[in-house]
Amino acid sequence: MSQVPELPNVDDVTPDLVFEVMPSQLVPERAAGVNATYRFDLSGEQGGTWWVRVADGRAESGRGEVENANVTLSADARDYVKIAIGELDPVSAFMGGRLRIKGDMGLAMKLQTLFRRPQR
Repeated sequence: MSQVPELPNVDDVTPDLVFEVMPSQLVPERAAGVNATYRFDLSGEQGGTWWVRVADGRAESGRGEVENANVTLSADARDYVKIAIGELDPVSAFMGGRLRIKGDMGLAMKLQTLFRRPQR
């Protein structure tokens, strides 16, 4: 079982790094029965499109377009990095309009429990 990473300085984290590390932080027992593809459309500096696929207790990620995403999350790239490292609550970001979700809301909610986050 991999260790929970230490909380990095948000200025040192890029979206590319978030999505590169994400599969290694999957909690397999929480992913049981999940078969989903998440698309992330991030705007602003360091923005772009990434995807994460969770199936069979495993995760993989990549950059670029993906077909048939179950959920699309849209946010400013810096805001998403803050969400990913635990500095911005995803529910607060959603309620405040900083995170937009299209598709299966249940899978979107499940996303926040599937991966380990850095600890303070």
